[in-house]
Amino acid sequence: MDSLELVNSGAHATVRMRPAHRGANAFVRIVLGEFAAASAACPLLFSKHAETGAFYAGALMGFAEGEDLTLSPDDRPAFLPLEAAREGFFAADENIALDPAHARFAAADGESLFDMEGQPTAALKAVQKALGRLMADGQATDAFIAALLAHRLIEPIDIALSFDDGERLRLEGLYTVSLDALGDLDDAAVLALFRAGHLQFAYMMAASLQHIPLMARRRNARLAVPA
Repeated sequence: MDSLELVNSGAHATVRMRPAHRGANAFVRIVLGEFAAASAACPLLFSKHAETGAFYAGALMGFAEGEDLTLSPDDRPAFLPLEAAREGFFAADENIALDPAHARFAAADGESLFDMEGQPTAALKAVQKALGRLMADGQATDAFIAALLAHRLIEPIDIALSFDDGERLRLEGLYTVSLDALGDLDDAAVLALFRAGHLQFAYMMAASLQHIPLMARRRNARLAVPA
């Protein structure tokens, strides 16, 4: 983006940012380091980048934009993706840049990026940490996807849902791990996936699909509550 600005205490001393917006996107890109936490809260699936057609891994947070169906019973987010934590910020070589036009920086309230001494606040450090984890785990995630593709373990998944208010939804463009294809692999291929650490993530993704009917029931429960 041409509007990106490198973050520094001089230019952004008065900039404030809103907390990370959970549920802004229904399907959010994640990296391997997030798989364990994400799979305990929601389905993990694959999709394709619209620009390149390359696969990426993501967490299905809801069935529509702005909807978060991963809430725990105490109304706290069960999982906050790194992509949400770094919203509005971007890695720029060894630096961090922000998009001043992003809605996260539109309000006068929120958390400061720098303290009175010009040092990063805890809020900005959290963004730095999120970007660092995304960058560090990006290559490992790409290697995991490449290994599954090499063994033809990624297949389309058809998700069709009906709700108590009569609405019907079909989620398209999503993919999952084929357990049938995984079971057909020879011992050498399975051992290679295991040694690379990929086998555990493949089973993690497959097991996470159990969240789809749970999220559907949670959505129906919300529909039953009077507005």
